[in-house]
Parts: sequence; C-alpha cells; structure tokens
Amino acid sequence: MRTITLDINRLHSVPALHKYLRSALALPAHYGANLDALYDCLTEIVEPTQIIVPANVTDNENLGWYGEQLLQVLQDAAEENKNLQVTVK
Repeated sequence: MRTITLDINRLHSVPALHKYLRSALALPAHYGANLDALYDCLTEIVEPTQIIVPANVTDNENLGWYGEQLLQVLQDAAEENKNLQVTVK
C-alpha cells in the first residue's frame, strides 16, 4: 500500500495546497487544482493508497474552513473508492 503523509507546513494557502497535492499524490497533468478535480482524481486511484492528514489542517492558522472542506472531499472519495483510505492524525 502506498502511504502519503501530508506535511502541514506545506498546507498554508489554497494555491500551495493544490500545488503540493499535485506533487505528493502524483496527480495527472489535467488536475484542475480545486476540490472537485481532487475528488475526481482520488476516485480514479487504482493502487491501494492511504493518505494521512494532520488533524490541525482545519485550524485557522492553517487552512481553516478550506481544510474542513478538504477533509470532507478526502473522506467522500475514500467512501467511493475502495483503494483509498484516509486517516486523520
């Protein structure tokens, strides 16, 4: 299983988040750098993958409300795709 631990220090703004996710998750070139595109890409993962997300991603000094939406998208994609597991630590 491929395990990806998101680095909270790289999640300081929405553009930085999407740039980081593109690299960390090896998203395709057509990734649209938004949460809808992220969901689409995550539901297409075919290799068993675990994404570990720092619990403080939703803190206001990090991504705040956008972090909450990110977590929801990750969890929704994991429900849809049996090859994806999301863990919040």
